[in-house]
Amino acid sequence: MNKILSHVLAVLVFVAFMVYVLLQQAAFLDFGRLQGYEWLFVEGIINTIILSFIALVGSMITGFLLFLISKSKFELFRAFDTVFTEIIYGTPLLVMIMIMAFVIGPAFNIYQRAFMGVTGLIVYITPYMKNIFRSAFSSITDEQFMAMDLFGFTSYQKYRYIIVPQVVRILMPPLMNNFSLIIKGSALLNVLSVRELFYAHHIFKSTTYATVVALMTMWVLYILITIPLSQFIRYFERRWSL
Repeated sequence: MNKILSHVLAVLVFVAFMVYVLLQQAAFLDFGRLQGYEWLFVEGIINTIILSFIALVGSMITGFLLFLISKSKFELFRAFDTVFTEIIYGTPLLVMIMIMAFVIGPAFNIYQRAFMGVTGLIVYITPYMKNIFRSAFSSITDEQFMAMDLFGFTSYQKYRYIIVPQVVRILMPPLMNNFSLIIKGSALLNVLSVRELFYAHHIFKSTTYATVVALMTMWVLYILITIPLSQFIRYFERRWSL
């Protein structure tokens, strides 16, 4: 009961704060100005989810490849992993997106800024995905491999019944966390005029000059995407915890 009461009180504090802010901004809160622009925000939501999913899948592939490189017997490959990871960790996401779109892309005669922006997002998330794979596969201990050999498991049986189920259970929560981070990070693609949710807010604000309405609408829509996702992650962690 104490836990439930604490959460209720926390929600009430947040609600009270937002009510105060909205009352102070009441003169600028004409949500009727959204009429006729609904399509703009719907398009923004759809594009945000699609681009984020593409970045998630792309970074999973590159993250797994980087994980394999980090496990290579060749020192040069492991050195590449170290240098690449340090460069990404030291680069802000916005800088990475702009470098990909305005420097690296044109160097290879690629001028599709949206494509290069998403590529920048994929490159940025890659080392974080690598760490997820490293944690997942490190959960398979030498004792488990010895037990599988002792019971005469074939390679297929090892992966089908032991390795894959265990790795997937560990992978899913952090993968979904990264998906949430990608969705929020995709807002930076607006600098390339990619028609995602933040860009939709920018167009609406520039057209109607309803800054407060535009910001509140965008904020609520991001929350409607990310909070259900975070709740799903918590459910998955409870349901499939090892």
